[in-house]
Amino acid sequence: MAARKSPAPERDRPRNHASGNDQVHSWTLVTSQALDTAWRVVKGSVTLAVSLLAAILSYFRRLHMHLGHQLKWWIGYLQRRFKRNLSVEAEVDLLSYCAREWKGETPHAKLMRKAYEELFWRRHIKCVRQVRRDNYDALRSVLFQIFSRGLAFPSWMKEKDIVKLPEKLLFSQGCNWIQQYSFGPEKYTGSNVFGKLRKCVELLKTQWTEFSGIKDYHKRGSMCNILFSDALLECKLYEALKFIMLYQVTEVYEQMKTKKVIPSLFRLLFTRETSSDPLSFMMNHLNSVGDTCGLEQIDMFILGYSLEVKIKVFRLFKFNSRDFEVCYPEESLREWPEISLLTENDRHYHIPVF
Repeated sequence: MAARKSPAPERDRPRNHASGNDQVHSWTLVTSQALDTAWRVVKGSVTLAVSLLAAILSYFRRLHMHLGHQLKWWIGYLQRRFKRNLSVEAEVDLLSYCAREWKGETPHAKLMRKAYEELFWRRHIKCVRQVRRDNYDALRSVLFQIFSRGLAFPSWMKEKDIVKLPEKLLFSQGCNWIQQYSFGPEKYTGSNVFGKLRKCVELLKTQWTEFSGIKDYHKRGSMCNILFSDALLECKLYEALKFIMLYQVTEVYEQMKTKKVIPSLFRLLFTRETSSDPLSFMMNHLNSVGDTCGLEQIDMFILGYSLEVKIKVFRLFKFNSRDFEVCYPEESLREWPEISLLTENDRHYHIPVF
């Protein structure tokens, strides 16, 4: 009978199986350690990247805020530096302007609010243009409307070369006292006054001719915005208007000396001690306009007469009286165009928009 084989191989199988398990465990451990190491490396890298990104974002945030402040400052500076300083502002709602300017409950504030409501509801004035408050504002308010509406020259200006009027007063009428004419804040200029006046009147003639020849309303408005943001040109135009008024006073005074009939407003002018003749009118009244005072009521009459416009003024502080609405001159000699102003105190004027 054949002998049985030794069972040794069976006994070796568990040992081999255990050895395989050890290898699997070893590989699992190594893999786990490798993954753990890799995770720590990745985690550290991600943490470092996040921290770096947060630092970068914080830096750019601070940089953005700094640049924003700098940009805001420069924008404000450039706006202040180059913004057009319009002496006649854009239209604003009349009642909104009133509510902003007259908030109190004093009797005067209530009166002003009622006056503005009267203009809005019964006179159909819906907006207002604010005019820079200085001693030229009455002249500015009138001239702005003449130019923006493209009104034509007065008839007497069409018949005469107004540029030559300064010399005419001197050589034809012997008015050598005109050398004492003052250009607003500028005082006595001596013999140079004729050249300065001629340049002012020439500018007025050029600008008036240009504006009256433009048919497009919007184009005239754009040109007005340009002209009425140039303080130097404005002053020259207003001085030209003052001289035109002086010329008319001188002309009427000469007519009065020859016993001719003159308008009643000039008779009133010459009866005053401070304006009994053209020289006293210039020295005591006209030279101060643009400097220490604006136009008085009698000056408004002369301005309207000289420019052949009917100046209607709503005097808000005179609401509920017969002087609430006045015209300069009261009776125009012809069908002159009408220009409207409003004033709260007879010193400063704004432009109503119907």
